[in-house]
Order: sequence, then C-alpha cells, then structure tokens
Amino acid sequence: MKTSNISIKRFLRSKFFMVGIITALLIIFSCVFADKIVKYDPTLPDFNARLLAPEWFSKGLHGHVLGTDALGRDILARLLYGGRYSLLVSFIAVSVAALIGCVLGTISGFYSNWIDMLIMRFGDIQLSIPPLMLAIAIVAVMGPNLVNLVIVLIIWGWPGFARLIRGNTLSIRNNEFVSASRVLGASNISIMFTQVFPNVLTPTIVYGSQALGGRILTEAALSYLGLGVQPPTPSWGVMIANGRDYLTAAPWVVLAPGLMLMFTVLAFNLLGDGIRDVLDPKMK
Repeated sequence: MKTSNISIKRFLRSKFFMVGIITALLIIFSCVFADKIVKYDPTLPDFNARLLAPEWFSKGLHGHVLGTDALGRDILARLLYGGRYSLLVSFIAVSVAALIGCVLGTISGFYSNWIDMLIMRFGDIQLSIPPLMLAIAIVAVMGPNLVNLVIVLIIWGWPGFARLIRGNTLSIRNNEFVSASRVLGASNISIMFTQVFPNVLTPTIVYGSQALGGRILTEAALSYLGLGVQPPTPSWGVMIANGRDYLTAAPWVVLAPGLMLMFTVLAFNLLGDGIRDVLDPKMK
C-alpha cells in the first residue's frame, strides 16, 4: 500500500504525465461521446451549408462550431467521429503488436540460439520495409479497409517491442531468482512468463505508451494517401486529404483536423514521457 501511494504521488508530480493524461482523456472522452456532443451526421452532406466559416460557440453546440467542409458536413462532428477510428485503430495495433513482440522477444532473449537468430532476422526484414511500401503491397492484394490498415501497423510495430523485450530478457535470464527456479524444477515456459516477463513489463508499458502517438500519425498518413480509412467514413487523415484543395479559400477545413492530430500525438508523447520518468527513471 505504501509503495502504491508513493507511485501515485510520483505520477501526480510529473508535469509531462499530468498534461498528457488530461489532454488524452479529454480527447478520448470527446470522441467516445461524440453523439452526445454534436447533433450533425458526420457523413450526411448539406449542399446549402457548403464551406461555412466557423461559428464557434455563438449558437452553442447547435451551430457549426468549426464550420463545414466542401460538402456541407459539420467539421466538429467529423472530427470527433473520425477520432474514434483513428484512436481505435492505433490502440488495437499497439496492443496486438505489443502482445506479439513481447512473446517473441521473451522467447528470443531467453533461448538466445537459432530461435533467437530466426526471430530477430525476421524482425529486421520487417523493419527494413517502409510502412508505406508495406501498406501499398497489402492494399494491392487485399484492398483498402480498416482491418488491413491494422494489419499494416501490427506488422510494422511488433519488431520494436520484440527487440526491446529481448534486450531486457538477456539481462535478466541469468539472475539468481531465475537460477533458483530452475533448481526447483520450473519449466522454461514457466520461468519465461512467470519470472522473466513480469520484470520486463515496465519498459514495455513505457514503449507502448510512446508508440501510440506514432501509430496515430501513421494511420493519418496512410488514410491521407487513400490506404486506410475510406471516404465517406471520417478520419483525420481523410479530412486533411479532402480539404487540401480549399486550403486558401477555407483553411479551417484542414486546420481543424491538423491541429487535432497534432494535439493528440503531443498528448500521447507527453504521457509516454511521464510514464517513462516515473516507472523507469534510468531512461530519462
């Protein structure tokens, strides 16, 4: 209990963590409860309201707070509903990539033989392929949709987790508590996932929290290029792509999703830095 209280106080004292967690939670809750905040359909066009300038809060939440796009769709509605897809894709991609990377990294570092070489070389091959080229290859074969976008991000993301876990496993596997477990007759599987893995969980959490911002940015970039979320489904990358032709005439069409993307990535990066400072001060 005392250790838990100390950890909570350290989190509360971390400026990076507090700014990151407050901003991230505000964005997440706004997107999750988008249907309670805005009244407009994010995909339904209204040609009588094309490219309306932001009304801000002159009409409360019943007006076009951030204006409308070229098809008369409310930008705030598309921003919040689109955030659902961007955040969901990123969370799933990071979670699955972390699971795969942790399992393979633990096995690789624990055995450190031909299994290690096979897993790490396969990971190196994955890392050598640019995400854009990987996305184009998968989309060309399977077509552009959310599932294939998640697959691209998972394939691109798991080697980073695996390399991190492998390095930490190598430094732990010869510790005395691991040797004691062997003497007591524990199997390798049991030692890996009950003795070694819990001790490499902290860097995994730190790396995963920092990776979220990068995955959100990558998802937006791929959607911008037409390789991710497909219109008329809203997504921050799709919104920026659709608004680029109106940048001078109606800059709010691009600025709104651009700023939302910037603040979201910044929030998760600050959150990751705060978690790192608290859980693993050696990595400061």
